[in-house]
This record gives sequence, C-alpha cells and structure tokens, in this order.
Amino acid sequence: MTAIAVPPPRFDDPARFGRVAVLLGGVSSEREVSLNSGQNVLDALLARGVQAFAVDGIPALVEAIRAGKVDRVFNILHGGDGENGVLQGLLQSLGVPYTGPGVLGSALTMDKIRTKQVWEAAGLPTARFERIPAGGDLAAAARSLGFPVFVKPSAEGSSVGVFRLMGEDDLAPAQAFASTYAGELLAEQMLTGGEFTVGILGDVALPSVRIVPAGDWYDYHAKYIADDTQYLCPGLDDGGDEASIRALALAGFRAAGCSGWGRVDVMRHADGRFMLMEVNTAPGMTSHSLVPKAAANIGIGFEALCWRILEQTVPEVVG
Repeated sequence: MTAIAVPPPRFDDPARFGRVAVLLGGVSSEREVSLNSGQNVLDALLARGVQAFAVDGIPALVEAIRAGKVDRVFNILHGGDGENGVLQGLLQSLGVPYTGPGVLGSALTMDKIRTKQVWEAAGLPTARFERIPAGGDLAAAARSLGFPVFVKPSAEGSSVGVFRLMGEDDLAPAQAFASTYAGELLAEQMLTGGEFTVGILGDVALPSVRIVPAGDWYDYHAKYIADDTQYLCPGLDDGGDEASIRALALAGFRAAGCSGWGRVDVMRHADGRFMLMEVNTAPGMTSHSLVPKAAANIGIGFEALCWRILEQTVPEVVG
C-alpha cells in the first residue's frame, strides 16, 4: 500500500448530507457509462446510510429541485452538459451544492484544445498539438505534427471518435469522421513512453495508475469492456518519478481552474518527460475505472471514496 497522507473524513453522520441526488445518464455519448457509474455511486452511498436517489438527466434534476427534494448533487453525468459548465452554472445559481469542479474548471477542461493552451501559458508540459476547426484540413495537421498522431474531438470523452494514425494509409477513416463532425478536432503527437492517469481528491494527488492495454492502444473497448487491460498502481517504481507525476497532475488540475475531485491523464515521452494530456471532471466509477483503483491503493475503499467526494460539498465550519 502506498504511503500518502490523506486527511481523515470530517464527520460520520450521513444525515449531514440531507437528500442527495445522484445525477446520472443524460443524453451525451457517454450515457451508458454514466448509468453504470451512477448506479455504483448510488449503491455505495445507500450502504453508508445516505438518503440518496438516482436522477436521470438535467431536466429531471430541475424538476426534483423545484419540488424541494434535493439538498445536494453527486454529479456522475459524464460528458456534455454534465461536465461543460452548464450543470455547474445551473446548480450554482440555484444554490445547490454539487460534487466536482465549478463552472470555470468544468467548462475549460471539457475543451481539450483550450486546456492545453492554458497549460502552455502556465509553463506546464503537454504533447505537441494542432487545432483542426470544423471543416479544416485534418491531413495537413497530421503531417505538420509528423506521424504517428492521435486525432480526437476536442469536447468528447471515453475515447469517443479517437483515431490512431500511424501513417498516410490511416487518414481515410479519420477524414470520413471529420467530414460529419460539427465540432473542433485535436491532432496530437503520439507519445510512446507509457500512459498514466492520476486521480485528484481534494488537495491530494492519488497514486498514479499505469495503463497497459493488451492491444495497441487504450480505446473504448479496452477502457470499458476488455478484462485483459493491466492497471499498475502505483504506476512508477521510482519514487522520484512517482512524486513528479503526482505533482504535475495536481498542478495541471489547479491551473485548469479545477478543485474537488477529478482525474488527470498523463503520457510519458520516449525521453522520459511527463506530459499533461487532459482532465476529466466527472471520472468513471465503474468496475474498470481508475480513480477507485488508485484510492484503494492507499486504503480508501469505494464506499469511503464516494463519502469523501460527497463530503466536499459540505462547507467546513471555521471557529
């Protein structure tokens, strides 16, 4: 078990939370993953005595709030308006506490391109990239970076619409997708030194997780379906490297305006440097998900993790 100092829970009375809406499902491309995550969170909170109930999508949540049934929200609505600041602005304006980063951090990190621009401005390392506007020249962007590259939507998650381009022969499928996709695309240098992710819980960066897929890369199937993907935690044997990747992830999370909890994906360059890739502000909580794996490595089980995340919505009493 990795030794990382984590403050103890602030209280143990589930009544402090009141009525908790676990927001899941919705209409984004990540709906099925969100339903899975949300059910797991709901079960964990109920097991801890929390008065929690599931709400599918934002319109249903608004109705529940109007009916006076909601004291706080555990947001596990992946993608779309659940992570782009829309939900956060709504709840903030209504005075309803919620889990995860606020409006700025959520809106910014949903956009991979702008997040990387902020990191560059802050002097934080990230892989070389090109922005491809709607209708832009995908092939020219890939050639400018130099193969191999990844091409992905700037504002999707769960590996939706991601293409791995090893050379000119791989362009056609990505170009076909780009011709029908209305948003911006990100072309990004492919790094080969290892893929990692670091969970953030409050002011603590959890142990890194190294992702080793059985196939060529960590696609949707490897994330949510396959049972042969390896997750090594902590992801680095060298204590100095492990401390460095955790510090970088926390710096990247904060530079992007985020607080609360989330997950920062990091790749390693062939020369050993760590590079920030993206932030997830409502990470998965499925059986394959990585924040629970990292938390378990320092002795925080799934139920306790959900409790600690929800506890962040209760203001600390000073004095």
